[in-house]
Amino acid sequence: MKRVCLFAFLALLSAGVVPSKAQETFLHSLPGSDVAGTSDLREGRRLFNLHFLDQPVGAKPGGGLGPLFNRNACSTCHPRGGRGAAPEGPDDPLLTGLVRLSVPGEAKNGGPLPHPRYGGQLNTRGIRGVPAEAEVSITYQVITGRYGDGTPYELRKPVLAFRDTAYGRLDDALTSLRIGQPIYGLGLLDAVSDDALEAWADPEDRDDNGISGRVNRVWNAALGGTVLGRFGWKANEPDLVQQTAAAFLGDIGITNPLFPRHDCGVGQEACRKAAARIPELLDAGIVRVADYVRTIAPPARRGAETTLDGEKLFEEAGCALCHRPSFGKIQSSRSYLNGLQVDAFTDLLLHDMGEELADGRPDFEASGREWRTPPLWGLGLAEAVHGRYALLHDGRAQSLEEAILWHGGEAEASREAFRAFDFDQRAALIAFLKSL
Repeated sequence: MKRVCLFAFLALLSAGVVPSKAQETFLHSLPGSDVAGTSDLREGRRLFNLHFLDQPVGAKPGGGLGPLFNRNACSTCHPRGGRGAAPEGPDDPLLTGLVRLSVPGEAKNGGPLPHPRYGGQLNTRGIRGVPAEAEVSITYQVITGRYGDGTPYELRKPVLAFRDTAYGRLDDALTSLRIGQPIYGLGLLDAVSDDALEAWADPEDRDDNGISGRVNRVWNAALGGTVLGRFGWKANEPDLVQQTAAAFLGDIGITNPLFPRHDCGVGQEACRKAAARIPELLDAGIVRVADYVRTIAPPARRGAETTLDGEKLFEEAGCALCHRPSFGKIQSSRSYLNGLQVDAFTDLLLHDMGEELADGRPDFEASGREWRTPPLWGLGLAEAVHGRYALLHDGRAQSLEEAILWHGGEAEASREAFRAFDFDQRAALIAFLKSL
């Protein structure tokens, strides 16, 4: 019996996962990652959890916050290593998410054109003497429907509004509500080769299966050129280091060598006066945070043998055409990643998800209707870790069923297949998702 348990545990390690345990599930380290520079990883974890202060850099540890920001720590938007959530109503603050902004057009690097007054992200907080840009208010429109067997359901669609706008109205802005994404497993996804992504891309739908996944091509600030995107809700960041650097600037207001300038728009004089003149976090700090995140393991799958019927229905409904079960084993110069199996249930590609999920805001080559396929690993543990579900890019879906029912566009056929399932079939498919 002991030998069987040992073999089972070793199988989990070879797949790059660790057994799950309550609310720490999303913060376990990959086996062997502790040999990759323990002191650097410890510093990366410290910076990830550090609550930055409204103090000049060097005046106190953790100085450099703002002048405009959304939250003062990475961990606040990724609570317990998992996903954020949308406010429940118009009087609740947006604590673990943000609103992307742009105007029609294209920036010099091919990305979204920032709003001239508010920039590329609405900052709802400011340090002393710097007005916050605005407050976000979210209400929900209730949409009703029925399954094929007559069972009713309700969906909620978020409706954004802004109040206390400090620099003029936002009527002309393209807006997109986003919640923080889980941070586990990102090291494995970062190690997936570009060739693997492009092998699954089918922008012209040449196989005529209704699925036309595309890669996004985005700006790499370090290289000064265009590369494949893989991180972010629209695959708008190329790698973990740039994703980390962009979040430090946009979310916390911490400048760094990749993003050395604060996003102070037209008329934001207080922001300009308070802006840092030198990078507040150097390359080494950014890399250490990225490397810490890189070591966080996806949780182990549970109950695979008891959810085979649901897995079959998942495939029959066409869900696996986008949520591809595995990239296979990866090759990496990092020994703790090399040879690991990436069973993430994603293709990391862009797909048209229909008008109901569209934000109307292009991002590099991603259209306003396209979203990157989110990985499904760890999905079944979200409720145990956070006490609730908050799914899709804006957290609108409060259950796995709701998330499926919002699928449109290329995924409409899969949604309709799920709607046509009887109660037992739907329950089996949901049980499979909860095993991931």
